[in-house]
Amino acid sequence: MTTAPLAFSGSRLHWSDLPRHVRLRIAELAGADVVSETSATSGFSPGYAALLGLGNGTQVFVKAVSPEQNPDAPNLARREIAVAAVLPPEVNAPHLWWHHDDGEWVLIGLQPVDGRAPVLPWRPDELARALGALTDLAQVGTPAPRELPPLAESMAHLAEGWARLEGDGAAVDAAVAAVGEHGPWLRERLGELVDLARAGVDASVGETLVHGDFRADNVMLATAPDPRVWLIDWPHAARDGARWWDLLATLPSVAMQEGGDPEQHFWSHPNAQGADRDAVRAVLAAITGFFVEASIRPAPHGLPNLRAFQLAQGRASLDWLRRF
Repeated sequence: MTTAPLAFSGSRLHWSDLPRHVRLRIAELAGADVVSETSATSGFSPGYAALLGLGNGTQVFVKAVSPEQNPDAPNLARREIAVAAVLPPEVNAPHLWWHHDDGEWVLIGLQPVDGRAPVLPWRPDELARALGALTDLAQVGTPAPRELPPLAESMAHLAEGWARLEGDGAAVDAAVAAVGEHGPWLRERLGELVDLARAGVDASVGETLVHGDFRADNVMLATAPDPRVWLIDWPHAARDGARWWDLLATLPSVAMQEGGDPEQHFWSHPNAQGADRDAVRAVLAAITGFFVEASIRPAPHGLPNLRAFQLAQGRASLDWLRRF
């Protein structure tokens, strides 16, 4: 069993926790009474997420969230709704069946998919399937839907992680302590990392649809003999990314979850063919800075496990970046 931090919010609502008017609205939208629930056990949303069995014999996967669980969660749900409307039909993502937004509660009903999360630590065959899904995504997602925001917008925030540290001596000390053996190197190279990460914004630009949060907890492996890999949770999707961006961004989590050397996985992957090494290094520096800087901040409301998860990815990213 992997010793990596759990990809789980640390809290999750159950059907009985939802206000009565929310439960009634879900049943109305689903078209039948709810007779069973199987709660999701991964993911960083602190709201409701469960596979519901209905009285008419069908199922639907439901998400429900309000600002009470986390102030940013409703907007992420709204983004997921907007993304679902424009994803190419060839993308292996659960279909959006219905949604509702009363200004407080955002409800999403999704197609249930027959599959399971990858086993962790990663099994080589399952990792190969998951990373292969990125090849498929790059093929069907190039060019990307124009309705999505450009990746450069979110990269502009990620790329300032090191700069946010540089201006705060106490934060630098906290980061140096948090990353362990990488601390002295980080302190010595911080100024260089600020400039390198900022170069990662332009270096990330391409023509491809980016999932933006590709990790083991956002993947479901279809049940054999179905070879599909379902990609779930799309609020961070973007357009105009390098076809290798998702691959690069997920490999620190793969390393953290004992899936092997990110350097080897990256350069042997079809999406990385022809990638400029300096561009890849700059984007890696930006992503690393985001993980490290975020990890030392107070945990967001309702997400007590998030910072440990980000720190573990930051350490794995630093290990890779130092070997670049």
